[in-house]
Amino acid sequence: MNEQTDVKKLTFKDFETDQEVRWCPGCGDYAILKSVQMTLANIGATPENTVFVSGIGCSSRFPYYVETYGFHTIHGRAPAVATGVKLANPDLDVWLVTGDGDGLSIGGNHMLHVLRRNVDMQIMLFNNEIYGLTKGQYSPTSKPGSKTPSTPMGSVDLPLSPCSFALGAGARFVARGIDTALKALPITLERAKDHKGASFVEIFQNCIVFNDGTFDQFTQKKTAANSQIHAVHGERMIFGKEKDKGLVFNLEKFALEIVTIGENGVKEDDILVHDETNKMMAHMLVELTAPDFPVVCGVIYCNPEESYNDAVHNQMNAAKSAKKADFNALIRQGRTWIVD
Repeated sequence: MNEQTDVKKLTFKDFETDQEVRWCPGCGDYAILKSVQMTLANIGATPENTVFVSGIGCSSRFPYYVETYGFHTIHGRAPAVATGVKLANPDLDVWLVTGDGDGLSIGGNHMLHVLRRNVDMQIMLFNNEIYGLTKGQYSPTSKPGSKTPSTPMGSVDLPLSPCSFALGAGARFVARGIDTALKALPITLERAKDHKGASFVEIFQNCIVFNDGTFDQFTQKKTAANSQIHAVHGERMIFGKEKDKGLVFNLEKFALEIVTIGENGVKEDDILVHDETNKMMAHMLVELTAPDFPVVCGVIYCNPEESYNDAVHNQMNAAKSAKKADFNALIRQGRTWIVD
């Protein structure tokens, strides 16, 4: 006789903890937390099979606030710990939470290699263009001229684009989201979870205390339609409140440009179709910045290949099945010496 067991469908509340959430009132991290909890419920995740790994910073308090396993590690080293977790138990669903400082400054080298290796995990990089936890110093993504305690006369650094960095490091999945986009962000995170390999998602996150409004040019509701494109594979890159603007590729300039449908003979069929498997297109899309261009969100690049953890375990299994191990022969193979 077969007994059927009813499996309770979890909701986002099942992924809430009893810990007091200690972010500043109005911080964008609250909205991201809600989006992640909604995503976990939507994909049928279970607390006992899910792990959140973080480094240091405001974003890295995340493991305390999600009812799953979690590691709050050291500054910039979350990718190394997350890699170890995934290799030790490939069945675990690993999420890495970091910020623009933790992930791209002290942790830049670790981030590069986890992307290059294509370790199967979801990487969420909260970008607020500032060091929030340590009281507002400029970060690797801060805009030129940013006046902070560490740059009182304004930053002269060239800011780093997280998505450009990810593409350059060999990431096979690169996407963007906005903290308050509670409809769009969970969809992007679900796509990241479905991808087998390292999924890199940059999330624009407003720091209300030290860098308030830095993304207003493209995140405010009244201007978002004219300053954002939500990229969808196979669909034309049309935007604007009236859906009358779009991106085209200018072959002479070898660059993207904005056109208006209906002007100068431009038709809807002329608008560029998003191909998320095209890495050259992805490089151009992530470099578009407001206010001159719309900021591209959604899945910008997705072109899977074998993950690092699969390759490692396939190699281990092949070594085990090749022949019976002979430790005595192993230690005597190659060049040996006898000392009298």
